Amino acid sequence: MDTARSWDTITTALTRISGPGRRGRDWTTYLCPVHESDGRRHHPSLGVVYNRHRGRTVVKCFAGCSDEAVLNRLGLHVRDLFDNPQAPYGPRRHSPAPDVALADQALQAAGLPLEVHKRDLGPRTARPRRQATYIYRWPNGHPAGRIIRVHIAHRDGHSKTFWQERCTDNGWQPGGFEHLPFHLPEVLAAVRGARDIYICEGEADVLTATHAGVTATCNAGGAQSWHPEHAAWLTGAHRIWIVADRDAPGYRHAAKVAHTLADLVAEIRIVQARDGKDLTDHCNAGHHITELDPVPLLDAHYRCG
Repeated sequence: MDTARSWDTITTALTRISGPGRRGRDWTTYLCPVHESDGRRHHPSLGVVYNRHRGRTVVKCFAGCSDEAVLNRLGLHVRDLFDNPQAPYGPRRHSPAPDVALADQALQAAGLPLEVHKRDLGPRTARPRRQATYIYRWPNGHPAGRIIRVHIAHRDGHSKTFWQERCTDNGWQPGGFEHLPFHLPEVLAAVRGARDIYICEGEADVLTATHAGVTATCNAGGAQSWHPEHAAWLTGAHRIWIVADRDAPGYRHAAKVAHTLADLVAEIRIVQARDGKDLTDHCNAGHHITELDPVPLLDAHYRCG
């Protein structure tokens, strides 16, 4: 790979802070400087790849740390991700995408804050524990990647983190995998059978929906990681129910999903838990999956669009 300014800047800083990277098929992985800098042994969960078409370097922590947090630990800025720092700072930088702007209007209509602030849980009280493993599969059922869910006990509760691994000829390797929906074989069967499909924000909610008797899916990486490639797998679906978490990332995720599906499926509904934050809370409160409430503005916009 020919080197470029942004790639040299990012990888030089990472090598200085985290040590040398490990080259993979697509991503080069490093120890994340945010959550893997404690001197202990870790599976490197920070991926770096160069996008030659856009002239930029992509940084992604597969455990969920934000790009801004990673760059801050490296002493860098968002502009350092670009070969030409002027490119991303044109006149449109203060104009959010239509789906994001609509989501923010929906948040205001629902009386929800536009920002989410994580509660301070205090110091750790135990070692991280693996809580669940979610396998993502190709249409033929062969594994493509997996998500490892880890819970960390703190004095005032527990936090969760995730990392991704991809399936290779040499077994499971750290790093991202293709943009496949969770439970893809079941999703494709539902598309062919004109059955409703529920899109949730995370794997735990997908399993809740599956237990309730419906076909459900999500994307790896959480609310910020839905891509048009995920949407393409649902082309021709009869009806999609997007279940938004009741917070800013959840509404924005729902709007982004709906935007990518608008021209691909027959009908879109955007709903939320009647009680609690997500689908699992909704079902745990005793509600049936058919009792999800419409999300203000978002549901009406995409239902009539």
